[in-house]
Amino acid sequence: MQFITILAVASLMAGMALAEIPCGGSFNGFVKGLKKEAMSQGHSKATVDPFFANVRQDPKTLKADRSQGVFQMPFTDFSQRLISQNRIERGRKKSEQYDAVFNRIQKKYGVSRGVLLAFWAFETDYGSFQGNFNTLNSLVTLSHDCRRPALFRPQIFAALKLYEMGDFNPVKTTGAWAGEIGMVQMLPADIIENGVDGDGDGKVSLKTSPEDALMSGGKMLNHLGWRRNEPWLQEVGIPKNLDWSKTGLDHQMSTREWTKLGVQPRQGKLPKLQASLLLPQGRKGPAFLAYPNYRVYFEWNKSFVYVTTAAYFATRLEGAQRYNTGNPDPALSGNQMKQLQRKLKKFGHDVGKVDGILGKLTRAAVQKEQLRLKLPADAWPTIELLEKL
Repeated sequence: MQFITILAVASLMAGMALAEIPCGGSFNGFVKGLKKEAMSQGHSKATVDPFFANVRQDPKTLKADRSQGVFQMPFTDFSQRLISQNRIERGRKKSEQYDAVFNRIQKKYGVSRGVLLAFWAFETDYGSFQGNFNTLNSLVTLSHDCRRPALFRPQIFAALKLYEMGDFNPVKTTGAWAGEIGMVQMLPADIIENGVDGDGDGKVSLKTSPEDALMSGGKMLNHLGWRRNEPWLQEVGIPKNLDWSKTGLDHQMSTREWTKLGVQPRQGKLPKLQASLLLPQGRKGPAFLAYPNYRVYFEWNKSFVYVTTAAYFATRLEGAQRYNTGNPDPALSGNQMKQLQRKLKKFGHDVGKVDGILGKLTRAAVQKEQLRLKLPADAWPTIELLEKL
């Protein structure tokens, strides 16, 4: 199963406001504009013309972009869908098979093997399905579409640079629908900045070389701010009388302070770090302490449920036990969640797009309204909250 991974490429995105980026209109006219822009950047006509010669608009890419309803699922359902015993066993075998590579990554970038194994598993099922979308067609299609042109347009010119380097074929290079390439799914600009020749053959081959893909993924996480050799997520047990307003990603305390409030690890010890208490499905469901590295996951993917599942799976691959599901209140349906988001907007909260997905902004708004209405402020929306609003 493929998911969009939205990677931060600050050097390419700086100063590019949406209003400054043309989109829409005639597709052929849009491509002509791209060619003109490429030549204004110093690329030769002899390079630009063949690069764009066969580009086509891809309706399947647009359909995939509009069909991300899976992210509406609650954490327990989503994680159980993605994490199977087979994936765990294959991950542990991959860990043994590429033990030396993971040791190199740990030493050089400080990224634990479980983190990369989880991405490898979720993005391409350990490399077995890397996507069959023509990468250039997808990038140009998504740039022409006016929903998120600022995200995808810079990637076209990054792909052009890869083409000039001999590392991109505009006709044959394929990957995910959102333009990511290779076993851990990296966008062209990130390949340029973080691609690593992990197997020593003189090339960066993210589609065919696990060593290259894993080393590149480790470097990219390090570049995105991963704190060396620190944990990212840890399951905990929580008391029933906790002040729920202290939970959520907008609140942090030291693990010592959390311990004083009755928060205890289900396994091992708590590190001496700042942490947020994460309740993906409220106070009655699973509970985790999210450390600073957990936030780096959002530079890889913007979905709260994906990020939390990937972070949790990484701990499972390194020996953590299965989380305690608890007995959370039922999740709102997609339509109910959209109704909630519209109500929250009327109350002045920023929830982003009304999409039926319980993301970070919606969670923060839910918690504020729970406090106002004197409900347990655990950021988990319920029918009761919806009715009171």
